[in-house]
Amino acid sequence: MSRGNGIKIFSGTAHPQFAERISKELGVPLSSMKHFRFSDGEIGLSINETVRGADVYLIQPTCTPANENLFQLLIMADAVKRASAHYVNAVIPYFGYARQDRKAKPREPITAKLVANMLAHGGIDRVITADLHSGQIQGFFDIPVDHLTGMNLLADYFKDFLADELKARDVVVVSPDVGGVARARKFAVKLDTDIAIVDKRRSYDVANVSEVMDIVGNIKGRTAILVDDIIDTAGTICHAAHGLVERGCKRVFACATHAILSGPAMDRINNSEIQRLIFADTVPIPEEKASEKILQLSIAPSFAEAIRRVHEEESISEMFD
Repeated sequence: MSRGNGIKIFSGTAHPQFAERISKELGVPLSSMKHFRFSDGEIGLSINETVRGADVYLIQPTCTPANENLFQLLIMADAVKRASAHYVNAVIPYFGYARQDRKAKPREPITAKLVANMLAHGGIDRVITADLHSGQIQGFFDIPVDHLTGMNLLADYFKDFLADELKARDVVVVSPDVGGVARARKFAVKLDTDIAIVDKRRSYDVANVSEVMDIVGNIKGRTAILVDDIIDTAGTICHAAHGLVERGCKRVFACATHAILSGPAMDRINNSEIQRLIFADTVPIPEEKASEKILQLSIAPSFAEAIRRVHEEESISEMFD
């Protein structure tokens, strides 16, 4: 990490443990920044060391509370930019506001584009993120975006955990909806198995509501792995698991990169047919949402390697070859 300008890594308050893991991987201590609140609730901060001429990395997922964490990231970027940082990189393990990436019906916002504009105009020069809700969101940015994935991490887990069943061709990767087929297909390639698709109907009048209509593919008597990018209220994934068991699956596992787990998610997961649910640690899971069914794996080493490659001006794509 000695090439060119010095490097400074700052953490927001959304997921400081993740920033600490990246710092440890890189062997670069976290830089000092004080976060505070004014009496009316406004977000404030002060930087406790010089950043002049440095390449700065701001680590902050825009998870719950999304508005607070997004605005804190923008304030951090403004602070280091005004302090004459050479280059400002936003490390956003989970990019919130990504689910409205098109107009599904008239008079809807495209919030993914709005947030991309806010980040670029807020002084950020580059974004490093993982598993955007849809790939085209990269095109919403007018600044470079390095798009990492947690799928390799999750696939490696199942390669070990289900090694015997994978060898016997008793495993099927399942997309919980038609929109996730490309993701499931890539995951299936990593495990050298085939895929199935849950055909669901979603209500466009009520958010986070869906039901299973049919399942396409050979699942009977097999172990299923449901693969998604985000699990929010867990309605889709739990309904899909129920549909798979109802139609003859032997057992069901699930995985996703981002563990939002809002509203009734934990009750649904704990009462579902899912035996184990694997996440990356892009979003913190609070203690009150801990469950024997849930396991988090750290994607921090991938982010640390991406930061190193950006700083050393090396290829990011080679990480996935």
